[in-house]
Amino acid sequence: MTASAASSSSDPIVLDTNLVLEADCALVLPRLPEGAFELIYIDPPFNTGARRRHQRLEVVRDDAGERTGFGGHRYRSSALGEALDYDDRFEDYLAFLSPKLERARELLAPEGTLYVHLDYREAHYVKVALDRIFGRECFLNEIIWAYDYGAKPTRRWPAKHDTILVYVRTPGAHLFDAEAVEREPYMAPGLVGPEKAARGKRPTDTWWHTIVPTNGRERTGYPTQKPEGVLRRIVSASSRPGGWCLDFFAGSGTLGAVCAQLGRHYVLIDSSPQAIAVIRARLGIEEG
Repeated sequence: MTASAASSSSDPIVLDTNLVLEADCALVLPRLPEGAFELIYIDPPFNTGARRRHQRLEVVRDDAGERTGFGGHRYRSSALGEALDYDDRFEDYLAFLSPKLERARELLAPEGTLYVHLDYREAHYVKVALDRIFGRECFLNEIIWAYDYGAKPTRRWPAKHDTILVYVRTPGAHLFDAEAVEREPYMAPGLVGPEKAARGKRPTDTWWHTIVPTNGRERTGYPTQKPEGVLRRIVSASSRPGGWCLDFFAGSGTLGAVCAQLGRHYVLIDSSPQAIAVIRARLGIEEG
């Protein structure tokens, strides 16, 4: 069963069902139980300094609709009013993010892992902050997600990667199931023999994976949507079936979609009504 709610209460939140919450995460995080989450993944605003534009959507169940949501149900979307313009800019990005990272550490189970998805503008600053909050001994990996799409400037090397910083609550005691991660093809299969080539190799800390295709099945239309394939690796490696996962900048709800596929529980938080509408449609959550 999946619940969806907006809440201004200060009461503690009991984790007895999946949750999708429309709220400021700064108000919700103190209400979540400490030590409850095997995995926290966040994709915070990138602080690009750019002007962004979001079109708010209404999404309703419709067998003839253009979208496919959770469980194969079809949905229809339509624009609601004027598009929302906003600045992806924070005068002090670390002052915005650090308190949330500090609370994330408290919410992790002793065997838990935090993944923070960033771009090149802020990755190095956030790593220093995470070293302070978690301790450098808790740094596990810097994952580079590389893709090849979008503008290609001619006066500098085109920026075609994101950085995912990985920290654990307890060094050496963290969950990591390498065998559960989907394997990928060898780049030079002729060098490893047919048996290894057929099995594929475990991914390294450099992930070559396309963005969400514009005509892809999982496409929601949300502008910062991340591909399920990237999240599937994270969820498979760093959580167990039945475990709890958290994303408090939930966006299009990719973590929740992957958790539903892999048998994990989830809590998704976002302050944007349009993000919550997209998540509802994607996960098949009825209004109410």
